[in-house]
Amino acid sequence: MIDKQLNVCLNVLVSIKRLFNCSYEKEGGTIMEMHVLPHDHGQNEGKILEKLPTVEECRMVAEIFKQLSDGTRLRILWFLCHCEECVSNIAAAMEMSNPAISHHLKTLKNTGLIVSRRDGKEIYYMLADTQVAEHIHRICEEIFQITCPLERVL
Repeated sequence: MIDKQLNVCLNVLVSIKRLFNCSYEKEGGTIMEMHVLPHDHGQNEGKILEKLPTVEECRMVAEIFKQLSDGTRLRILWFLCHCEECVSNIAAAMEMSNPAISHHLKTLKNTGLIVSRRDGKEIYYMLADTQVAEHIHRICEEIFQITCPLERVL
């Protein structure tokens, strides 16, 4: 069971790395960082280092996981995986105040995991239609063995 969960997490990390893969250019040329290790232990480190994520890529992925380290945000995210809702209904479902929920929604939105739309005075939130958000949704359901109650309603 743990191996399966770790495999799912590893696959998601690889996918997230691919999604955030970016090239760095300076004065028309691509910057390639050269890593030289002091010892060669025969483990093909050169090829591994070619794929080593950049500091910025790791920072972006860490920010996403930081959002998920809060149980309330994780519950909100799971809830929004299955429906589009306004702040008041999310607050009622989470048994929290509207301002507290708004704070959590702002941080989730800033990381691109959820999106919002305005309809008159109401703002509705839902899971972002991105590969990262969908992977996070699948991870939550795999790890916690929670099945989708229904298809996402839009």
